[in-house]
Amino acid sequence: MPHVQVSIGGRFFDVACQAGEESYLHSAAALLDEEAQVLVQQIGRMPESRMLLMAGLMLADKVAGAGDAAALQARVAELEAENAALKARAPETVTVEVPVIPEGLTEALVALAGRAEALADEVEEKATA
Repeated sequence: MPHVQVSIGGRFFDVACQAGEESYLHSAAALLDEEAQVLVQQIGRMPESRMLLMAGLMLADKVAGAGDAAALQARVAELEAENAALKARAPETVTVEVPVIPEGLTEALVALAGRAEALADEVEEKATA
C-alpha cells in the first residue's frame, strides 16, 4: 500500500492509499490545503486538529453549495427546454376581415347628421314658442 506525503496548512502528513489513487489523494489534499491556507492567513497558527476541522468544514460548505448550484442549473435547463418548446410551436393563424366602407358613406352620414341637427333645432323652436 503506497504512502503519500501531503502538506496541509504548512504541516506535512503521511497518508496511506490504494495503489493508483495517489493522484486523487494529492488533489484532495490540495483542496483541503487551499482552505487551510485561508485559515492560516486569517488566524495564524492554531492546533492541528482545529485547523483540519475548520478547513474540512469550509470545504464541505463549498461542496454543499455546489450541490445547490447543480440543482439550480438543472432547473434552468428544464425552463430553457420548455421555453424552446414554446417558441417552436407554430402560432395559430387568425384571419381578420376588415369591412370596406363604401365610397360616399362618410358624406351621407355628414348630411344625415346635418338633417338631424336641423330637426332638433326645429323641435326646440316649437317647444319654446
